[in-house]
Amino acid sequence: MTVARAVAAATAAALSLVLAACGGPPNVRDTGPEPQLPDIRQHLVPTIKVARPTGWGDAVPTVPAGFRIVPFATDLRIPRQMLVLPNGDLLVAEGRGGNAPKLRPKDVIAGYIKGLGNTSVEGGDRLTLLRDANGDGRPEAQTVFIDGLDAPYGLALVGGNLYVAEQGALLRFPYITGQTAIPRSTGVEVTKLPGQVNHHWTKSLTASADGQRLYVGIGSNSNVGERGMEIEGDRAMVWEIDPASGAHRTYATGIRNPTALAINPWTRGLWAVANERDEIGARLVPDYLTSVQPGAFYGWPWSYWGKNVDPRPRPQNAGMVARAIAPDYALGAHVAALGLTFASGQGMGGQYREGAFVGQHGSWNRPDFSGYKVSWVPFRAGRPAGAKQDFVTGFLVDGKARGRPVGVTFDGSRTALYVADDLSNTIWRVSPVAKTASR
Repeated sequence: MTVARAVAAATAAALSLVLAACGGPPNVRDTGPEPQLPDIRQHLVPTIKVARPTGWGDAVPTVPAGFRIVPFATDLRIPRQMLVLPNGDLLVAEGRGGNAPKLRPKDVIAGYIKGLGNTSVEGGDRLTLLRDANGDGRPEAQTVFIDGLDAPYGLALVGGNLYVAEQGALLRFPYITGQTAIPRSTGVEVTKLPGQVNHHWTKSLTASADGQRLYVGIGSNSNVGERGMEIEGDRAMVWEIDPASGAHRTYATGIRNPTALAINPWTRGLWAVANERDEIGARLVPDYLTSVQPGAFYGWPWSYWGKNVDPRPRPQNAGMVARAIAPDYALGAHVAALGLTFASGQGMGGQYREGAFVGQHGSWNRPDFSGYKVSWVPFRAGRPAGAKQDFVTGFLVDGKARGRPVGVTFDGSRTALYVADDLSNTIWRVSPVAKTASR
């Protein structure tokens, strides 16, 4: 350990002990369409608590009765988002991006502590293909599908084209069903994506229901504008892109970090999960699941959950606060929602027919752990309807992390849910337990 890292670690440990009791009221209801929002609690250094990694050993995550979970692929290189191809092949984007400099002492401290909860594996900067031809949950083939990418994250397939959102560009590759590899040289840049600083480097991606437009989620370059608003141009928003020409327009703004996008199968509208701001309390601000309305403003950086003013941005902007709308559904403060997929058709059956699965990577800015699971949000008539429920758990044990969920992808043709775990570098597969026919 270098001297600088040792000093940062010692300082962080001391401050964490001092601030562990400063997390705010413990029984705040911070989920659902109308979350409770406690008073703002600012600190010189935020409360920091990260679960240190530990191995799975022979254990697997926990799923509800009537389901089974198995490791579908292991020894990956930081799996993030996934895409099910028409023949059932699963594509996995692997990599790590970002190059934002640390500007404040608390950036150094928080960065070091958060790093303790991450994998030590180097990012793959590639797509991997997993082929399970007979659908038994055990892939017969695993190949590097596209190599030499720059922190790939979002994936979408439209007709005969595969789109890949890197941290600085949207790429298009010709795709033929059944291919097991595509040369990087066949890729064409559709458009550049905002890449300056890249505090939030992940670029989420989905296609419209008719395939005529692509949507890219672009995170902010800071927590709440502390790097200056000039560096936030084209950030904290969703772009709508013409895949043929690469022309884009701003679709929605004020979304601090739209980490995953998906099309609601019942309304055919765009939805997102987003990571909200830190450093104003352990119970603020709830990360959320929301429909993304064209032209809407969701508050960042001047307000949160609609028109609740954040006092930190300077100058304040009352006009923008007046425009802000509240998201649809709170997922909890600092759960770090990174994955979103909708159940389609009959879903997973039973109570899991209509709704959304959300991958929650796990907290750092609160004294107790939150996230570290895959949750189910039930829907009715295309909208959230009911309390968020645990679906895949067991990632935490004795205060340590066996894994951390990122992307989630539902395969309706095989009634399976795939979960990317970027700490153990595993893809997990959840499916209903086959019922034995009665005699």
